[in-house]
Amino acid sequence: MEPLKIIEYPNNILSKKCASIERITDSEVKLFEDMLFTMRHFAGIGLAAPQVGVDRDLVVADIGEGAVRLANPVILKTKGSNKLEEGCLSIPGVGVVIDRPDEIIVSGLDEKGKVIELEARGLLARVLQHEIDHLKGKLIIDYVGLLEKMMLFKPKFKKAKDKYANL
Repeated sequence: MEPLKIIEYPNNILSKKCASIERITDSEVKLFEDMLFTMRHFAGIGLAAPQVGVDRDLVVADIGEGAVRLANPVILKTKGSNKLEEGCLSIPGVGVVIDRPDEIIVSGLDEKGKVIELEARGLLARVLQHEIDHLKGKLIIDYVGLLEKMMLFKPKFKKAKDKYANL
């Protein structure tokens, strides 16, 4: 099996709100599995459908406690607060410290089309919030101001400048 292509910033699909899923079909089940394979292939712990070029409300996560597959995820309740640096497969080499709730209750459709509620704490709560942000078109760099964004991308600009200097 080949991994799906990871879409990287600044591709416009990453800033779009995704379409909700009416029901889970074989197509969504296959996409869940393809996304999990891709996420693991690239050593990620979460992945949202727009990151593989699909404008749909689907996320997967696995922090080593078993895979989570959710369609149309909605955060129902939050509790606590925790700051941690986050990375993103769609913005390689960039880390942003983000303050997020430490506990959440999320609702969505599982891979069988059943509505479920999931309680998540710690890292899993963070990963799910990160992936749900993707479905709304929000990226980790949207949590920082313009000056910090410029500093985050400065090494990438220098690398690109050096790469194309001799053309």
